[in-house]
Amino acid sequence: MQSFAQTYNPICINRKVLLDAFRYFCSRINKKPGYGLRISSYFYYLWLKIEIILMNKPQITIKDIARALNVSPSTVSRALKDNPDISRETRDLIHAYAREHNYKPNVLAVNLRSSRSNTIGVIVPQLVHHFFSCVLSGIETAAAKAGYNIIVAQSNESYEQEVKIVHSFLASRVCGVIASLAKNTEQYDHYQELLNNDIPIVFYDRICTELKTERVVVDDYAGSFAAVEYMIQTGCKRIFFYGASPHLEITKNRRNGYLDAMKKYKVPVDDSMIKLCDNRERAIAITPDLLESDNRPDGFFAINDETAAGILYACKLVGLKVPDEVSICGFTDGAIAQSTDPKLTTVEQHGEEVGKSAFGILTDKLNGHEGKSTNKIVRTNLVVRGTTK
Repeated sequence: MQSFAQTYNPICINRKVLLDAFRYFCSRINKKPGYGLRISSYFYYLWLKIEIILMNKPQITIKDIARALNVSPSTVSRALKDNPDISRETRDLIHAYAREHNYKPNVLAVNLRSSRSNTIGVIVPQLVHHFFSCVLSGIETAAAKAGYNIIVAQSNESYEQEVKIVHSFLASRVCGVIASLAKNTEQYDHYQELLNNDIPIVFYDRICTELKTERVVVDDYAGSFAAVEYMIQTGCKRIFFYGASPHLEITKNRRNGYLDAMKKYKVPVDDSMIKLCDNRERAIAITPDLLESDNRPDGFFAINDETAAGILYACKLVGLKVPDEVSICGFTDGAIAQSTDPKLTTVEQHGEEVGKSAFGILTDKLNGHEGKSTNKIVRTNLVVRGTTK
């Protein structure tokens, strides 16, 4: 088998024809009595060995094409770029050979020669989250139109994983990074390392204010203010706020929108009405006791739809009617908001627009368009459904 592999260059083997021939030969031998089975088994083994060789054959290179067609590597390189200095006949021949043998350019080699890649790293806290998947969709759409590649990595809300991702982006020589912070990220040395290597960053949603970078955020304050104002105007007098980690900018802005709406309408607020709760499980755990207290809430504004859905479930557990006895509003407007019963009132974030804007700002910076705005606020809107009056 070794001598076969050395004698016949895998690049020159027509895989389909060879394997079809072996299958046919084995089927014919199998019909012979006695020794046929042993010979068939041997040739089937030989076919599997060749199959393995072909499956693991290396990608052909420009030098391989040049050697096969008896031209110089520079001729192949220019022909693949459709350089008019190469005759149409030669270009067609080289393109045909490249297609037949599944030639793919070595992107890493191109990046090394140009000292710049065409790849952007994207960090997503949670791919299953509707908002982040929408942001990613916006980035992918914009990148495809602009001819950029993207590498997507999920931090899974882990600072340690986020650091590893950034280091892998450095090793991959990405030209820029679009990122949203994990919930527990409070140190930013890994991002500073990107900046030290002249790799620009655009933060979205959960941003870092301690580094000089570009940012794209939704108007968290205005969205929260509008939601709480609507709840007050429809009769709520004791609205609780369920928020995320207090160091996150989105928590600060949404809490401030909540507080200012309550202040505008002179609705009293105390510390007991602001809870650290940003997921369904915790909402189900802490809400029933609040609902069964003497001074129970008649409204909840949650930092995301997942948490709002947990509150709705807790209301059903204790037998309270939504929205007749309790109003609930979330923030995101994903699939969860339209799958609950009743459907959630929520604040729409426009994730795809966030993704496209982040990509646009990053590529403007990469292309030296310094005159354009480096920060953007995407407007939100309140979507009223069945969990509010």
